[in-house]
Amino acid sequence: MILCCGESLIDMVPESGAYRPLAGGSVFNTALALGRLGAQTGYLWPISQDAFGPVLRAPLEEAGVDLSLAPSSPRLTTLALVLLKNGNATYSFYDEGTAGRMFSVSDLPALPDTLDALFIGGISLIQDPCASTVEELAQRAAKAGKVISLDLNIRPGFISDEAGTRARYNRLLGIADIVKISDEDAEWLFPDADPAATAVGLLDLGPKLILRTHGSDGATAIHASGQYSHPARKVTVADTIGAGDTFNAGLLASLAETGALSKAGLDAITEDQLRAALDLAAAAAAVTVSRPGANPPWRREL
Repeated sequence: MILCCGESLIDMVPESGAYRPLAGGSVFNTALALGRLGAQTGYLWPISQDAFGPVLRAPLEEAGVDLSLAPSSPRLTTLALVLLKNGNATYSFYDEGTAGRMFSVSDLPALPDTLDALFIGGISLIQDPCASTVEELAQRAAKAGKVISLDLNIRPGFISDEAGTRARYNRLLGIADIVKISDEDAEWLFPDADPAATAVGLLDLGPKLILRTHGSDGATAIHASGQYSHPARKVTVADTIGAGDTFNAGLLASLAETGALSKAGLDAITEDQLRAALDLAAAAAAVTVSRPGANPPWRREL
C-alpha cells in the first residue's frame, strides 16, 4: 500500500464571478489520483465533521482509497482561496486551528503491515503542530525500511519561520528515497545555487531518485545511473490545479506496478522502468490540466 499523509482542504475556485468549493489539497489530490489509477492507496489526515467533511471523503471512497487511518475531527476544514492568472493558480490559506493544522503526534496510528511507501509533501510540512507530526511519521516509516516519497512543493507565502522550515526540509531530504523538486523549490531552498545543480546534488543527501519538474516543458528523472527527460504532453490547459499532484501519483503507481517501489527496486531501477513511470505521470497530469480544478483521471481515461 502507498500511504499518503498530508493536507486535505477545500479549494474555493473562481467561477462566473463567484467561488465554487472543490475538494483539494496537494496530498489529498495525490491520494485521489493514485486511487483512480488503480494503486492500493491509504490516506492519513484528520477529516472534519463539518459540512465539508463529506465533500472530502466522497471522492476518496469512490476511488477506493482506504480511509480507516484518517481520524474524524470536530475542528473545521482548511480553506484555500484560489486566484487564477493565465490558468496558473496561486492560493491564500485559511488554516488557523483547523482539523488538519492541529494534527498531533498522539493522533498517529501504528504503521500498517501492508505499507510499502509513504508519500508526504505540501503545506502540511510547514506549520506546526501538523508539520512535526508528518515528520515523525516519516521518521518511523524510514526506520521501518519503507520508501519515503517527498514532494517539496514549497509555498513561500505560507512560511513564517524560514529557518525552521528549511531545517525540516533538510531532515526529510536525509531520509527520503524519492524527491520531486521544481526550479522554484530549488531556488527557495538553496538560493545561491543553480537549480539544475541543486537537483543533481540532492542524490548526495541520500535520495535514490530525483524528479526535477519543468512545468510545460516536462520533467527529468535523476538517478545514479543517469538522467532521463520526458516532455509534457501538449493539451489545451484549463488550469494547473493538481498537475504536480497527479504527476506524483502516476509516477508512484507505475513504480509499484513494475516492482520498483522498494529501496532495492529503486537502487536497481532500469531505464525502461523510469521511462514508463515518467510516461504515466505525464499522461495523467495532462488530463488533469485539461479540465478545471484538481480532477485527476481514472485509469480507463488514459
